[in-house]
Amino acid sequence: MNHPILIGITGGTGSGKSTIAREIYKHFDESCIAMIEQDSYYKDQSKLSLEDRIKTNYDHPDAFDAELLVEHFNLLLKGKAIQKPIYDFKIFNRTKETICVKPKDIIIFEGILILDNKILRDMLDIKIYVDTDADVRFIRRLTRDIKERGRTMESVIKQYLNVVKPMHEQFIEPTKRYADIIIPEGGHNKVAIDIITANISQILQSR
Repeated sequence: MNHPILIGITGGTGSGKSTIAREIYKHFDESCIAMIEQDSYYKDQSKLSLEDRIKTNYDHPDAFDAELLVEHFNLLLKGKAIQKPIYDFKIFNRTKETICVKPKDIIIFEGILILDNKILRDMLDIKIYVDTDADVRFIRRLTRDIKERGRTMESVIKQYLNVVKPMHEQFIEPTKRYADIIIPEGGHNKVAIDIITANISQILQSR
């Protein structure tokens, strides 16, 4: 097996990075592509009470288990399968179950802070930043957290103003400078998706 093509897709919360990742994923046969979400690698918080887990700053680089991510990336690059953690946002912790991810020709890595860590950043072959207006991102986050994560409107707004927005400005936005490609206006930019998938296909054919 050749060295997998590692594609990193990042951007602020609600930017549309997950949509971009899914659109790229759908373009290729499932036998040759895998997806890894940075959200799966929030640190295990089993030793903390639920009250303390809720207080965790999930938009800070320290919230992620970077060591495990690097370990798993290295295994995939060596052609070995990994056990990807499953994170449950309703209990603010990992579950006991994992998902087996086998090495594939293309591996998409998606998350808000994937370009912050230099070791992970240097592993990526293609680095994509999805750039979307803050008001659009906030509305998407508000809708998602209420519908999918059981949050109240008040709690989402409070978290956004006190944590999400300042963390975006401090840690996420600055990583834009590391991107090879910047995609404006989220996950429905068909032209950008077509260019990226064509580039990936060309790399695969050359191998």
